[in-house]
Amino acid sequence: MATPKILIIEDEAKIREVLRAYLVREGYTVEDCGDGEKGLKKFHELEPDLLILDLMLPGIPGEKVAAAVRQEGDTPILMLTAKSEEWERLRGFDLGADDYVAKPFSPKEVVARVKAILKRTGKGLPDDRPVIEFPGLAIDPVSREVRVNGAEAQLTATEFDILYELAGQPGRVFRRTQLASLVLGYDHDAYDR
Repeated sequence: MATPKILIIEDEAKIREVLRAYLVREGYTVEDCGDGEKGLKKFHELEPDLLILDLMLPGIPGEKVAAAVRQEGDTPILMLTAKSEEWERLRGFDLGADDYVAKPFSPKEVVARVKAILKRTGKGLPDDRPVIEFPGLAIDPVSREVRVNGAEAQLTATEFDILYELAGQPGRVFRRTQLASLVLGYDHDAYDR
């Protein structure tokens, strides 16, 4: 499976840099540009698996970019914009957005949303993590099965992810915040239990 390609069309250079850094670190191929006209040209050249699109762009506005992309196919669009009123978000979905993130945002949240969209469309990164085995225990990350003495253990998605992280580094002690960051992909604000 090829590495998923992501195109960011955003007029703020700092936002493009931050998102690019986070997405590249996750293993994605990332291109970016700062205005709608160049963005559409790059969209046709790159044929990305996902488009992160700001609505307020110089040149061709993001709404028109989204409409052009939708006329040509079903490339997922994650809208990233300062427009945060409910009617503006609903309009974004009417334009064909698959998801919507209002500024200011957490880059980790954007990465999590990108992963979710690509997973739904079948274009996510392949899971090539190995099966972890101990006597009487097997943890398979592809099928997300845990077998204890041959019987399947029923775990929630989060429980599975925590177990896989812990089993992958036996003897290591994790802080709760470290596990939350590894498993949930962002700084999780939950009660410390």
